[in-house]
Amino acid sequence: MTISEVSHRYDISIDTLRYYEKIGLIPPVNRKSSGVRDYTEEDCNWVYFAKSMRNAGISIEALVEYVMLFSKGNETICLRKAILLEQREVLYNRAKEILHTLARLDKKIDGYEERVLKYEKKLNGL
Repeated sequence: MTISEVSHRYDISIDTLRYYEKIGLIPPVNRKSSGVRDYTEEDCNWVYFAKSMRNAGISIEALVEYVMLFSKGNETICLRKAILLEQREVLYNRAKEILHTLARLDKKIDGYEERVLKYEKKLNGL
């Protein structure tokens, strides 16, 4: 699969795909004899993994470290799992913050019109 096909399939720019490969966020992609990248399904799985993790807010540094450790083989399984657990905790805490903020917004939205009208009446009375 070409880089443009992967770009279209995952809605990620060609420049971003090149950047992800350059910094080690995805493993090196095989190339045809002409030098053109030739993405396999495994490569695509890495692209999907990187995109979904980045969309969730996982740091580039953590993901690069994970990919680097993955390339070293099974002796890094515990270290890789530790990275995933740490990032899960970060996401969990972020999700709690988001839920708290949503609750505050819901409270503010509930009865908003009545409060605005009351305030506007007060302003008109001045």
